Amino acid sequence: MRETLGHKQKMAAQENTMPAAIVSRMPHITALRLQNFRNYIEAACPFGAQLNILIGANGMGKTNILEAVSLLGQGRGLRGSQFAELTSKGTNSGWAIGADIALPFGESKVRVSYQGEGRVLHMDGDVRKSFEALSAHLPQLWLTPAMDRLFVESASGRRKFLDRFAVTLNPSLTVALASYEKAMRERNRLLADGVTVSIRAWLDSLEETMAVQGTAIALARLDALDLLAAGLSEMPENAFPRARIGLEGELELALRSLSMLEVEDQFRQVLVDNRNLDTAAGRSLRGPHRTDFLAYHAGKDMPAAQCSTGEQKALLVGLILAQANCVAARSGDVPLLLLDEVAAHLDVNRRAALAEVLEHLGGQVWITGTERHSFSAFNGDAYYVDVDNGMLQPQNVKM
Repeated sequence: MRETLGHKQKMAAQENTMPAAIVSRMPHITALRLQNFRNYIEAACPFGAQLNILIGANGMGKTNILEAVSLLGQGRGLRGSQFAELTSKGTNSGWAIGADIALPFGESKVRVSYQGEGRVLHMDGDVRKSFEALSAHLPQLWLTPAMDRLFVESASGRRKFLDRFAVTLNPSLTVALASYEKAMRERNRLLADGVTVSIRAWLDSLEETMAVQGTAIALARLDALDLLAAGLSEMPENAFPRARIGLEGELELALRSLSMLEVEDQFRQVLVDNRNLDTAAGRSLRGPHRTDFLAYHAGKDMPAAQCSTGEQKALLVGLILAQANCVAARSGDVPLLLLDEVAAHLDVNRRAALAEVLEHLGGQVWITGTERHSFSAFNGDAYYVDVDNGMLQPQNVKM
């Protein structure tokens, strides 16, 4: 592994248990209501404060519930779908998600709706212009089957994986990510049209935005990387292998030895110098949008991409659990964990280890599965909900 960034984690010395997280506050959803959302025309269901297990056959709408929860935060949710695609078939009135949420400062009623012109957020009856405050109070992390090939596919998915964690630590990072992407797209368009004297000032302005926001993104990634590396070093030696992580990116590397202003200046000049090359390529060849998140199986000193499918899944679960512990330690708010079909590729020992870690973490967890017996390792406090094609039926209520 090229140790371009990050630092080697200290191995946990004879540790057998997860170190206690700061769990003074545990935000959680106590009830969820759906209207014209995916296969749910009208549905409402209470949920438990900790472990919630959604059981049902494939295609019945279990993942749709997790997606609805994820849309209470910033972005397009765990599937990344266009909002217009989420409206139930045969309806044209848009969709709505309502939630009763227990937050550190008290109970809150939240409604997120879409009527064709972007989402609208209501908190306790008031319209909010941004999801940032809600995301800060109700942090979320998720793991889906689509992420199972994270280590073997393109760097884009791994970048987004780290950025999602970084946003959970700092919700305002979404502004920098959006601003950088918008400026880069506009710069690419101008370069494709041909650089003339009349547009040079415009290009300078766009490249200024890319330099400032790109450096802020790289710095946030370094913070997330270092926090995660420290969290991984504290993970117990259990069924989930410990990962060694790093970043491969020129801005992130530069920030290890230079100030933000120096890196901004360097990147701004790179963009100017590379205008001809970027024009020929039809895209921006350098910048934080090219960064890669690197992961190794620490015990085997092997790239994650070369590990078995089971080992890759276990590494990924371990990373998510470490991220959750890091968020709890940093902010005091234990994040919601959305784990879609997480038990599908885990053996009995790893399922038991997952149950133990989740119990210790103490936050609200949402897990989907097709068969209840797959969760026999979880204790009796789990709250089960049967999911049957747009119908939600609680099997026990332990709040």
